[in-house]
Amino acid sequence: MGGKVSKKRPESSADKLLPPASPTTPTTPKEIPLLENPPVTTMEETLAPKVYKRRWVMLLLFVAYSFSNAYQWIHLNIIGNVIIEFYNESLPTDSFQQATAIDWLSMIYMLCYIPLIFPATWLLDKKGLRISLICGAFLNALGAWIKCACLASGRFPVLMFAQTICAIAQIFILGIPAQLAATWFGPDQVSTATSIGVFGNQVGCAAGFLIPPLLVPNSDDRDVIGSDLGKMFYIWAGLTTALFIAIIVVFKEKPPRPPSKAQMLAAASGTQANYFDSLKNLFRNRGFILLTITYGINTGCYYGIGTLLNPIILHYFPGQEQSAGQIGLVLVLAGVVGSVVGGILLDRTKAFKATTVGIYLLSMAGMVAFTFTLGLNLIWVVFLTAGILGFFMTGYLPVGFEFAAEITYPEPEGTSSGLLNAAAQVFGILLTIGMRALVERVSVQSANITVSVMLLVGTIVTGFISADYRRQEAGKRAISYLDDVRFDINTEDKDTDKVV
Repeated sequence: MGGKVSKKRPESSADKLLPPASPTTPTTPKEIPLLENPPVTTMEETLAPKVYKRRWVMLLLFVAYSFSNAYQWIHLNIIGNVIIEFYNESLPTDSFQQATAIDWLSMIYMLCYIPLIFPATWLLDKKGLRISLICGAFLNALGAWIKCACLASGRFPVLMFAQTICAIAQIFILGIPAQLAATWFGPDQVSTATSIGVFGNQVGCAAGFLIPPLLVPNSDDRDVIGSDLGKMFYIWAGLTTALFIAIIVVFKEKPPRPPSKAQMLAAASGTQANYFDSLKNLFRNRGFILLTITYGINTGCYYGIGTLLNPIILHYFPGQEQSAGQIGLVLVLAGVVGSVVGGILLDRTKAFKATTVGIYLLSMAGMVAFTFTLGLNLIWVVFLTAGILGFFMTGYLPVGFEFAAEITYPEPEGTSSGLLNAAAQVFGILLTIGMRALVERVSVQSANITVSVMLLVGTIVTGFISADYRRQEAGKRAISYLDDVRFDINTEDKDTDKVV
């Protein structure tokens, strides 16, 4: 039994994505001896995309790695007053400079990302997901172990060095969710998979808010603080090492067959986008430039609030370090729910712009509510408004990734995600420094009002982004092209015992 492929229409632009025939390919049928047990795989099955159950294992490994690194971003700042007490000998004497030094334990994540995202994205494009994850997981574990050598009050510089290593590790994380989802998941799950990928980072932040105040409570005895810090550091060093080993052993670069027709055509083309050409194309895309600014504002506001949550809460509720951590937990977990809801909403409606604008507007409303309920001195109200703020503000993250992938197709998702996160780091540093200055020199409320105004500006700018859904259009063209390829199955020629 044999097969003949006949196309029902002339070559189109979509055909150019397919690899050209070899110069040695014969143009006339060639006689092929019959096999005793011919394979049953049809050409339709060979061309059809396929998703694999193991995709969830790959996603889970990335989520765990992202979780462990995000925890290390905020786990020192949420107990900032305890860190100042323990490392007082190696910190500046001025209180404002001390607070700023502690802020840099968080901001170093943002600072490292800005210059290093470009080589990290190049590595992701050229070497793929597996190599990028292995590099990041190694640095993540290394930084965690160096922190175990910081258990003396004069070693704050060593602690900052260890945090810098962890910060470098995060550049191999933030641009991956969209690319991992596109590589392993079908078109009806890609937005949900991206949301789950961001979910790991968010839950790690939640753990970073919740766990440290429980493990390292405030104390007047530095020896007690040092012992508690040691327990926290060694636990995380062991966890990150186990994840590093698991990624080396289990994580695979890509599935045997692409999960979608768009990915299949990209793989069949045999071409790989030039990284610098992709950067040029992205910088020429007006919609992407606007989205980069608005994404940076929203995420930068979140970074600023997260970094300064300890002094903000302690200003209104003195001695409530654990409550500050729990409010951070609520902020992030609500964002996890918001991320998943946003991803499902995008998968079902494909209304990227409307969803982005709506979430942005509600983020601003949530920040206004959080700002003016702090002064009521009702802690349960603060928990409630922090949950509303988190649901929309951190729920915006995967929506922004997917909107960028949609309006910049066919540029690599890792490149667009990397630029979005670079903008977030720039705004994060600026807003954190500005908020700290306002908290120390003016008032906590003035810092929160500034964040509310920035979110309003971001909402307005988002409204000017064009709904240019290029990825959806490419998917429709791919489906149209493949639907026009017909497979005619001929019967065996019994007289000649040949296949035609």
